[in-house]
Formats: sequence, structure tokens, C-alpha cells
Amino acid sequence: MKPTLLLLAVLVGLTACKSSKAEHEDEHGHGHEEASPEKLHVESGDVIHVHVPREMLRDLRVTTAKVEARPGGESVTALGELTFSEDAYAEVASPVSARVAAVAVTTGQAVKQGQRLAELHSPELGRARADLQATQARATAARQAADRKRTLAEERIVARKDVQAAEADAAAAEAEVAAAKAALTALGAGSAGGEGTSGFVLKAPIDGTVVERTARLGQMADPSQPLFRIGDLSSLWLVVHAFERDAVRLKPGADARVTFAAFPGQEFAAKVGHVGQRVDPRSRTIPVRLELDNGKGLLRPGMSASASIPLGEPGATLTAVPAAALQRLENGWVVFLPTAEAGVFEQREVGRGRSLGTQVEVLSGLVVGDEVVVEGAFLLKAEVEKSEGGGDEHGH
Repeated sequence: MKPTLLLLAVLVGLTACKSSKAEHEDEHGHGHEEASPEKLHVESGDVIHVHVPREMLRDLRVTTAKVEARPGGESVTALGELTFSEDAYAEVASPVSARVAAVAVTTGQAVKQGQRLAELHSPELGRARADLQATQARATAARQAADRKRTLAEERIVARKDVQAAEADAAAAEAEVAAAKAALTALGAGSAGGEGTSGFVLKAPIDGTVVERTARLGQMADPSQPLFRIGDLSSLWLVVHAFERDAVRLKPGADARVTFAAFPGQEFAAKVGHVGQRVDPRSRTIPVRLELDNGKGLLRPGMSASASIPLGEPGATLTAVPAAALQRLENGWVVFLPTAEAGVFEQREVGRGRSLGTQVEVLSGLVVGDEVVVEGAFLLKAEVEKSEGGGDEHGH
């Protein structure tokens, strides 16, 4: 019996061993047969491509920008404040102390030149109109008397000196009419209101937008205080102050780049319109006027800004990309370019130049018009580094 029991024990042991081995192989087999979770991976070769799964691509929130050419050479950075163009801004006040009887526009409203803004009433204006009526009546009577005496003098009924005296009276009366009209015009009466009335109308002197309205019904208008401020917002001026050593090298018509604290990461194009002729003795700076197009209506007068202005003769250009597009890897600087295939990005090495505010100069690797990833570039770089680190660990 003992040999039989020994044989049975050996057979049971072999069976258990095979079962354990089969289970072990089965576990490894499933590891190879099951689809591994989709992960970012990098294909190396002449051109490096980064493949991003769709799930990860949604989280990256990728945005892109075009590589562009911008003025090169030396430049100067100057600070300033946005304001209205001098030719497209007006303050409208009552020419005389008057009471506001009606207001026709409100803040933010677009107006045309000559459009009615408000109606006012002024006793002083009423008196001026009454004076004009009186002088006109006297002038008419004096002219009629002079004409009558001239006729009588031709018939030798009155003396010639009487005719001369009548002509002098008529001329004096007509001069009084001219003076009364001038006084009425100075009071702003030419805009509206009938003869002998105290009402007149304020009208918009330019096309633009009502940026401020202080006129209120029933208030007494002070000639020294504007009731309306009107400006054209489509084109604005940025007045910056450059040190004299830089200002003398600035050229009218040169292209400039402007950034605003209110719009981080954005740049606006501008042109040098005028370089001041006088140096501020305290700051040793010269005012420089930049002209900006505001067709989209994003900018507001009063905004603070920083401008980068090229020095010397215009013409030299350089290649630039948003600073966020450049990422630092172990071997140098790279950018990521989207390809025709969704979720696939080309990783390309570039030569990095100087910082240009929100942009960076690119010395090599890109040409004007290339499209690069901006938002999402840092996460792509982080995933690439993670992927390369993981590959090294498996290799070891």
C-alpha cells in the first residue's frame, strides 16, 4: 500500500503545479490580450509626432496662433494712456446761463453732427433777441426816413445837409443791428428759437458717441461746465512718454505694438502719428502720439498701456510667436504644430531669440504663416516629458 500512496501523492503534486502554472500564464496572457488604456505616445523619427487621445484632447483646450512677422531692429518700450483724437472729441456747454428744458440723448448713444442734444431757456437770451428786434425796427425807420429825405432833396424841398444827417442815422441804426446779431450769435442763439423767445437748442458739433452726459431736466447750466462730452471711439490716440535719447530716433509712420492691462496676452497694432517737439524738463521725456484703430470697440479712453516702438528706419522684420507657444525640453526649445489628423501634433525644435513683451522672437524652425499651439502647449510638453520618463523606466 505504501508504494500506491506514494504514487498518488506525486500525481496530486504534479496536477497542482500544472494548475498554478496555467493560472500564472493565463494572467500574463490576459495582460497582453486586453486593450491597454489609450495614452499619449510619441513617435520618433525624422519628424516627431505627439499623439493625444480624444479624451485628453478635450481637457487640453488647445488654441493656436499664426507665426507672424513684426518690426525688427532695436525698439523702445514706453508707457502711456489712451485718449480721444483731438480732431474727434467735443465738449458741449451752454453758451449762457440757462435752464435745461429738455434732453434728447443719453450716455452711450451715437449721434450725428447737427443732431439735437438738448433745449435750454435763458432770460438773457430773451433780452438779447428783444434788443435785436428793437434795433431792427429803428434801422428800418431810419432807412425809410433817409430815403424820403433824399427824394425831397431832389425836389429841392429839404436841404442837402438834412439828407446827410438822415443817412448817418440810418447807418448808425444798421450798425446797432449788426452788433445785436453778433451778441445773439455769441449767446448761441443761432441754433433755434424764434425772435423774442428765450429758448435755444444745443446740437452735436461732430459725429460720435455721447461718452458723458451731465445735463438734467430743470438744472441751471453753467457756461463753464460741459453738459455733454462726445467722442469718436473708432480711432483713438495713445500718448506715451519716451526718453529724449529714444524719442529722437522714432519715425512717424512706424508700426508699434501695444498691450493693455485690461487685455492680457493680446497685442494691438498702432502707428506713430507724431513725435513731440518739446522735452519735459522734469522727466526728460518727449510725448509720442500713437494712433490705434478701434473698429471692434474693445478699447476705452483712459486705459493704461505699454507700447513697443521700433527705433530708426522702418523696414527690418523678425519672426515672432506668442511666448506661451515656446516650451523648454531637455534638448532645447520646441513648439507644437497641429497636423491634418485630429489629435496629432508635430513637435519641432526652434531657435529662441529675445523676448518681445507677450511674444518671443524665433530665429529658426518656423516661417511666417505656420500655425502653432498656444494654450495647451505646456500640457503637451508635460505629457511628452512624462512619456519619455516612463519609457526610460521600462527600458531599465
